[in-house]
Amino acid sequence: MAVIGSFGDLIFEVSADRIRTFDEFSRSASGRWTAHEIIGRKPISEFAGPALDTVSFKMRFDVRFGLNPKTEMDRLLALCREGRAETLIIGGTAIGMHKWVITSVKQGWKQFDGAGRVLIGEVDVTMEEYMRR
Repeated sequence: MAVIGSFGDLIFEVSADRIRTFDEFSRSASGRWTAHEIIGRKPISEFAGPALDTVSFKMRFDVRFGLNPKTEMDRLLALCREGRAETLIIGGTAIGMHKWVITSVKQGWKQFDGAGRVLIGEVDVTMEEYMRR
């Protein structure tokens, strides 16, 4: 088994038995700016500090690759709804200096069998840096 990374106890992995990995991984960082209005002149910009980083990626679950798509998608949904902060690790390295939370999960139920079970599912996941005082 090749471990690509993890988010808490969710392991991103590839093996002969199952595939639980992601595509289109992206990280975004930005700054927070405030505009102070001045009568008769352009506003004065002030840098207020860094904003929280975000990460997004897609996952595809296929019953042919050793996982139950509905179970996997619901696991991500539960992590989002619990608001649990975890370390995000990719390639053995923690991403960022802090923990992350899943802020949104969008499920796509792509293919079903004759009993209505999901055979192929896709998930768009968005995470945000988690900061505490």
